[in-house]
Amino acid sequence: MYDVVLLTLGSERDAPGGCGSGGACCGGATDADTNPGTEARDRDGCATERPRVPVLACADALNARGARVQTVTARSNAEIDEVLAQLDGPPRPDGLTWPDLDGKTRLVVATASDAQLRAVLRRLVRRYAPAPSRRPADLPGDRTVPDLPPVAVLPLDPARGGAHRDLAAQLGLPRDPAAVAAAVLDGTPRRLDLLRNDGGSVTLDGALLGAADDAGRPLHWRARVEVDDTVLTNGDEPLSACAIGNAGGYARLDDVALLAAPDPADGQVEVAVAVPVVVRSPLGRKRVRLEVRRARGRAVSVLPREGKVPYLDDGVEGELTRKRSWWIEPGAWAVWSI
Repeated sequence: MYDVVLLTLGSERDAPGGCGSGGACCGGATDADTNPGTEARDRDGCATERPRVPVLACADALNARGARVQTVTARSNAEIDEVLAQLDGPPRPDGLTWPDLDGKTRLVVATASDAQLRAVLRRLVRRYAPAPSRRPADLPGDRTVPDLPPVAVLPLDPARGGAHRDLAAQLGLPRDPAAVAAAVLDGTPRRLDLLRNDGGSVTLDGALLGAADDAGRPLHWRARVEVDDTVLTNGDEPLSACAIGNAGGYARLDDVALLAAPDPADGQVEVAVAVPVVVRSPLGRKRVRLEVRRARGRAVSVLPREGKVPYLDDGVEGELTRKRSWWIEPGAWAVWSI
């Protein structure tokens, strides 16, 4: 029978500043690895006294099937890493830390947001990605990370399967705790693409660059956006938005379709820019429409031409001030599914 670790990040809050979101606790903040005070601050600000009801229900369902269940609340990157160490494989001759895909330990991540799931995947990548100088021969040629251990996703907010389609809803993953337990014990790994970026993080769903004013009107900005060898814009024209999609969470901007058919398992990233264009009616009246340009490829780069560009990346807020590149890692991570 399996050992199952039920991992919850240290905050129940799903809001800006909650665990897993930018500048926050439990692995979600991009500065957590560079700011020595981050983890101490996180530990004080994100404590939760007991697991939430879906976690307890999932643990009960797993116990009823004979699984050995460990419930862990991690309040720092170090505590997440302690859990992930249980997924390590046996020592290798080259000294690399490598996942054990045939091991008897399975991981369930209880998430209040996609940002929290991303926080755990970020730590998995940091744990298992070899340095370029130590790239082993058994690493796939189109990847920088090995096959990461599958994770089961336990959504903590059932409402996110409705109007707001989180990643679990997009992938058709179970939300009921008993169904999640069944996927862990009886399911098979469904391998998915992962976006890495040169800022040291990962993207599971997608990113949306741009912002709006208090009235909801898009604020214009400029950047060079390039997908492989295709230039969607060279930075000379204003943009309303740029969507970088692995899955479909950022496929629309209000009533405008940005991404046509993002697929989290096709080995490509889909990118779109929305360019405001002034057109005249037959009567000579001016109006603005959005021209959407799209491209698909293995990598995308965005180079801001002026100021800061706000963005959401898997629900995490940030500001882009210099060139950022994302690239696809085909089939790098996996979820347990029936």
